Amino acid sequence: MAQCNLPNFVFPAVKSRRIEVNFDGGDVTSDGGALLLRQADRHLNLTSRVSSVFPEVRQRGKIRHPRLQMTRQRVYGIALGYEDLNDHDDLRLDPLFQTAVGRDSCLASDSTLCRFEQRSDRSAAVALSQVLVEVFVESFKTAPKELVLDFDATDDPVHGGQEKRFFHGYYDHYCFLPLYVFCGSQLLVSYLRPSNIDAAKHSWAILSLLVSLLVKRFRQEWPDVNIIFRGDSGFCRHRMLEWCNRHNVGFIVGLAKNKRLMKMCSRTRDKSAKQQGRLGGSVRNFIDLGYAAEPWKQRQRVIVKAEHNAHGPNTRFVVTNLPGKARHLYEKTYCARGDMENRIKEQKLHLFADRTSCAKWWSDQMRLLFSSLAYVLFDAMRRLALAGTRLATATCETIRLKLLKIGAVVIRNTRRIRIMLSSAYPGKDLFSLVAKRLAPG
Repeated sequence: MAQCNLPNFVFPAVKSRRIEVNFDGGDVTSDGGALLLRQADRHLNLTSRVSSVFPEVRQRGKIRHPRLQMTRQRVYGIALGYEDLNDHDDLRLDPLFQTAVGRDSCLASDSTLCRFEQRSDRSAAVALSQVLVEVFVESFKTAPKELVLDFDATDDPVHGGQEKRFFHGYYDHYCFLPLYVFCGSQLLVSYLRPSNIDAAKHSWAILSLLVSLLVKRFRQEWPDVNIIFRGDSGFCRHRMLEWCNRHNVGFIVGLAKNKRLMKMCSRTRDKSAKQQGRLGGSVRNFIDLGYAAEPWKQRQRVIVKAEHNAHGPNTRFVVTNLPGKARHLYEKTYCARGDMENRIKEQKLHLFADRTSCAKWWSDQMRLLFSSLAYVLFDAMRRLALAGTRLATATCETIRLKLLKIGAVVIRNTRRIRIMLSSAYPGKDLFSLVAKRLAPG
């Protein structure tokens, strides 16, 4: 291939030294830490299992880019900050990225990756979700005593003519409404849904559909594990609560306020208002109520947080079947679900989970899952390699900037591949520790 001769650039001198810039540096990359992603992937055996769920319709003798390499290319690219398929027009030529994917020549183009996404279907999405569950199960060396399953939905704005896009009145735009299920920081389910439904629509269906994948799977692995369902008021549906009671699953779910509930706790609210007026600051009082809405088959325990602060009353309700004191259940158990919202923000802001611009529904579902796989790699790095370090609780974006975005020179010959990281890289000790912890064996 003919190469163009690019000119030198001259910049203002420094201490009488002439500054010349050209493009003769050779194979240099800005993603020197990409091999850490490969190590985390090998530790989980993630992309190897994921690639097998995609249908293969190509003729065997004409395949230039195997499914495994395209899966890695897509997931690693998202993890490194390349959100668009167009980015791979240049990224596929990066020698270090090729090495991370497991290849020593040009990777798949954006059009090849696009066709790869288009081949996804419902069965592939279900099988990939099963892989996420199995990775979660394998992350425990000993049986956990308790698993708290957090359900939450978010909006995914769309700006084209995608299948199943609808206008959502609450968010005031056209969007999808993906549903996430987390256990701690670990992702179990990311499910794309149309937005012409409320936040809890399909939650009951998913929970019942995934009995074998979640509750049944976990109890098969750990018979004595205590399972708790947790969500905001959008997931307070009587069928959900009844299902949890029948299957010995704990729940703690937000409950929307109404006139009857506000009347039942009026004395406690008045008490908080008087204490706040006398003491200042913010005052909280908690009480238990026995409450049954019209479709509920039995009375449920409702915890009332009657708070009054400088801005006025702030009353909240939570329905639960868990034992314990009301204040502890609300402040320590229910409010802890806020961390899940941070995990969703990581996927949307840093891993491009809302980049669902395909015309076909299942292709958009697969893009959401590719983002989820990138998140799983980052979470594995946090749990396995960054524990006890300054990045133990860092976001995906911080880990990317501190550990993956490193300047490096790549030299390849017939015998070996040498990756020479920048001598000025300030995180040498941390990088060495992570590489050692993720090393095979």
